Amino acid sequence: MTTPTTVQEYLDQLTPDRKEAFTKLYETVKNNIPKEFQEYFIYNNIGFVVPKSIFPAGYHCTPELPLPFVNLASQKSHIALYHMGIYMMPNVYHWFVSEYPKYSKRKLDMGKSCIRFKKTDDIPFELIAQLMQKISVSEYVNIYQSNLKK
Repeated sequence: MTTPTTVQEYLDQLTPDRKEAFTKLYETVKNNIPKEFQEYFIYNNIGFVVPKSIFPAGYHCTPELPLPFVNLASQKSHIALYHMGIYMMPNVYHWFVSEYPKYSKRKLDMGKSCIRFKKTDDIPFELIAQLMQKISVSEYVNIYQSNLKK
């Protein structure tokens, strides 16, 4: 396998056992995230970022890159959804954790910003769609900047 450099190359290289579920997750995110976020291939993953035209300062760790918001990755043992809003906004985190059991029979496997799906047949696409609609670009930039000042 070659290292992908675009979203399409990433999607094309997915293993057959992950391709359908990952593509559906990608489309769920893409179709439900506020339009101001921009699709971007970042950190060797599919990402959705705050464009530099909206937030020129970029990501504080790597200012030449736009501010990341959501990333999708097909990892060795799972599909991962990284959502910085869950990490930075306790109200969104608590909402997601309380809603998850209504959409999935599996135990939530989650880190600070990472939601891991080990079984592709139980990804709660409807809940992910709702999650994508929870935070606007301006809300995210404001919470990001307030967390940086702490």
